Amino acid sequence: MKVLMFGWEFPPHSSGGLGTACYGLTKSLSKQNVDITFILPYASDVSETSFMNIMPINIKIKPIKSILSPYITSQSYHKIKDSKYQSQIYGNSLFDEVYRYSEEAKRIALEEDFDIIHCHDWMTFKAGINAKRIKNKPLIVHVHSTEFDRSGGNHINQYVYDIEREGMEAADAVIAVSNFAKNKILHYYGINQSKIYVIHNAVEINGNTIGEKFEIKKQDNVVLFLGRITLQKGPDYFLYAAKKVLSYEHNVKFIIAGSGDMESFIIEKAAELGIADKVLFAGFLQGEDVDRVYKMADLYVMPSVSEPFGITALEAMRNGTPVLISKQSGVSEVIQHCLTADFWDIDDIANKMIAALKYKALHQSLKEHGSLEVGKFNWDEPARKCIDIYNKLLN
Repeated sequence: MKVLMFGWEFPPHSSGGLGTACYGLTKSLSKQNVDITFILPYASDVSETSFMNIMPINIKIKPIKSILSPYITSQSYHKIKDSKYQSQIYGNSLFDEVYRYSEEAKRIALEEDFDIIHCHDWMTFKAGINAKRIKNKPLIVHVHSTEFDRSGGNHINQYVYDIEREGMEAADAVIAVSNFAKNKILHYYGINQSKIYVIHNAVEINGNTIGEKFEIKKQDNVVLFLGRITLQKGPDYFLYAAKKVLSYEHNVKFIIAGSGDMESFIIEKAAELGIADKVLFAGFLQGEDVDRVYKMADLYVMPSVSEPFGITALEAMRNGTPVLISKQSGVSEVIQHCLTADFWDIDDIANKMIAALKYKALHQSLKEHGSLEVGKFNWDEPARKCIDIYNKLLN
C-alpha cells in the first residue's frame, strides 16, 4: 500500500506534538509494509538532506520550498518573510502561502504513485483536496488540533476554520486524536459522525532511565511546565497556581520550558506576582534536553485550556516524572496513574502540586505506576488502526 502524506513539521525540524506524532506514526506504518511519501514544507535555508537518513527506506521525504512552519500566525508569517525571505515565490500572506503549497500538491499528485492521501492539520487540507481531485484517491484528514483549541474558543480565525471545515467535509475519513477532539469536530464543524475515527496518540519508549544529579534539586523541588507558551497551553494558570504553592511551600522552583506569543506576558506576570526568583525560563528545548528537563522535575504539569491529546504527558511519564494534567485533554482518556484538575481551578491545581511534592508515598506511586503504564504505549497500535481505515476506504 502506498500513502501520500502531507504534513508541516517533521523531526529533526519540529517544535511540537504534531512532529512527534508524525514521526512515530510513519515509522510504525513503515514497519507494517506501508510505503509513504511524506510531503513537507521547508525554508530555503534548510538543507534538504537534513531530513534524510533518519527514516526507514520505504518512507520518502519530499520537501516543498515554503516558509510555512509549525504554529505560524499571519503576523509571524509577515515578520519572517519580511526579515529573512524576499523571494517572490513565497506568498504575500500566510493564506497565499497555504494556497501556493496546495497548488504544488497538484504537481506532486501527478508525479507520485499512491493509493490513499493522508493529511495532518489545517495547513495541508487544501493540498489533500487538490491531490484527491487529480487522482480521485480516498482522502483522510488527521485532526491533531482545531482552531477552537488554539484560540481557546475566543477570536477564532474564520479563514482557518473554513479550511478545516472544507477539509473535513471533503475527506472520506476524519481521524481525531481523542474523543475530546471528536466532540469538538461534531459540535463546531457538524461533520458526519459515521466518518470520524478516534485514534489516540502514543509515545516512543527510549529505555534511557539512567538518573542524573541536578544541582537545583539539592535544595528545591522542581515543578515543570513544558510546551508552547500560548493561550491554549494555560501557562498563566500554571503561574497563578505556583503563586499559591509558594505561600505554603518555599523550597520549590518552577521551570517554564518553551516559547510562544505569551512569553513576555508570563515573564512580566511572574515579576508582578513577586515570584520571579522562583520561576526559571528555560526557553525552547529540543532533543536530549527535553528528556533531561523531565528527569529534573519532581512533577510535570500540563494545565491546557483545550488539549486534543497532549503527548508531553506521556513523555514525562516515560522519564519517570509524575504528571498533573488538565481534564480538558485527550490524554486524560488513556492514562490512569496521574493527577487531574480543571485548568481553571487554580486552588485544585495548587493543592495537587503540593500533595505530589509533599507526600512521598503519593509521589512514588505516581512515578512507579506511571512508568509501568506508559511502557504499554507504542505507535504500532495507532498505525494498525490507520491501516484498517485505509483498507476500508480502498475496498
